[in-house]
Amino acid sequence: MPPARRIRAGDITLSVHEAGPQDGLPVLLLHGWPDLALSWAAQMRDLSQAGFRVIAPDLRGFGGSDAPHDIAAYGIDAMCADIENLLDALGIERAVIAGHDWGGIIMWQAACLIAHRFLGAIGVNTPHLPRSSTPPLEVFREQGGEEHYIVRFQDEAADELFAGREDDFFAFSFAPPPPSGDMAKLPASMTHLPLRFDRFVARGGLKSEEDCVIGPDLRAQYAQAYRRSGFRGGLNLYRNFNANWARMGGVDHRLSMPCLMISAECDFMLPPKLTAWMPALCADLERHVIEDIGHWTMAEAPETLSALMLDWLQRRFIKAQAG
Repeated sequence: MPPARRIRAGDITLSVHEAGPQDGLPVLLLHGWPDLALSWAAQMRDLSQAGFRVIAPDLRGFGGSDAPHDIAAYGIDAMCADIENLLDALGIERAVIAGHDWGGIIMWQAACLIAHRFLGAIGVNTPHLPRSSTPPLEVFREQGGEEHYIVRFQDEAADELFAGREDDFFAFSFAPPPPSGDMAKLPASMTHLPLRFDRFVARGGLKSEEDCVIGPDLRAQYAQAYRRSGFRGGLNLYRNFNANWARMGGVDHRLSMPCLMISAECDFMLPPKLTAWMPALCADLERHVIEDIGHWTMAEAPETLSALMLDWLQRRFIKAQAG
């Protein structure tokens, strides 16, 4: 991963990794939770070597970026402002923007709100969905009750749920997916991440490196970053689910920009079937599913992910412009 530099983006400063030629087509990569920008290391290498200008920030509240305390500072308008202010600071008018997990949620909502800054959109695992008829927290409670991790995260006491146990937390979080044939059989308790984590620690933590998709050196970098930053910033994203839902009311969710959707067959939180909505929302859509992997696509299938992104980027933007 190329070293980061701190870049002033409006009222905050972001820690940003950059690679590739300054005159290359810009591609902005947004990570999720509990990830960091370094999760995109393979894509930064592969896309920059192909001539793209690649930018991967730690989102506000994560890693080396500023972490405002207030929950409202992590609403979708603030996250969109960070995208615009970062692009402005780098002298970039429009970029292809990619997002995984929470980065995907932010990216798709930003594509609706600040479409003028997008050349195209790439969703990794996270699909573009229509606005639900009920507030998201009601849906999460129906799925997993009060122990659903997103419901638990609404309590600000959750800031300390994993503090002091960072090494175990990342060994637990980056577990491989369940077998694809068992996806429909998974119980609601799969959403009870804090309880499952406590049981994981009580059983003695990670037993084998085969039980984690990220190696010990990289996990140590994650753990150290979170020991410095704490968990509050990332959890504040979850505390804005209902506020973002209200904000997106009346916003046109239809997109005309080129869109690429890359799903993971065994992602039980974001299964490929959720992309069924997307043809009605995305006028120019291409979809792919990477088989036999789960939620951590950048770690589980880095070469395949890079190849799909590069093929689409070159066809839709490089060869199309040359033609």
